[in-house]
Amino acid sequence: MDVNDRALRNVRIALGGGEAGIERDTGFDITAASEIMAILALAESIPDMRKRLGRIILALTKNAKPVTCDDIKVAGSMAAILTDAINPNLLQTIENTPVFVHTGPFANITHGNSSILADRIALGLSDYVVTESGFGADCGLEKFVNIKCRASKLRPSCAVLVASVRALKIHSGMFKDGCRQAFRQGSFCGKS
Repeated sequence: MDVNDRALRNVRIALGGGEAGIERDTGFDITAASEIMAILALAESIPDMRKRLGRIILALTKNAKPVTCDDIKVAGSMAAILTDAINPNLLQTIENTPVFVHTGPFANITHGNSSILADRIALGLSDYVVTESGFGADCGLEKFVNIKCRASKLRPSCAVLVASVRALKIHSGMFKDGCRQAFRQGSFCGKS
């Protein structure tokens, strides 16, 4: 499972006992691919990408000092490999609308948005740009505003939230047991 939350490196599971399993310590390994994709999405140029890659922490010394990609002299090679990848891909929708597809790390892994470069190019070529922030307002949109907008200095003119009646019922707190049960079974919640 690909996660990038350092708090999940060490977790204690099965605290309920019984059917929850045997209580034990476990954790997640953080994959480098997620961090590199996030760096690619936030980089504004090849030199900026190279600096960001150089700051990736690979390990800690016995004295708990970080060992970075610059320390082992691999950041330049990484940047060379990503030289073409930093360019956004231009595609076309079935309605013949141009669309840039570039990066897109999931919000549960990193910041869950397309690249800053794709947005900047799109803004230079069109009257308006629509960008998606994945994994809902509580994760993707929050990271869009707090990470991507701060890094890019770009500000959205509006935001569109998509919510179903079912989702609103589930999150309302009024249908706790019935909705959770119905949600697990894949059926619609009771009261309307």
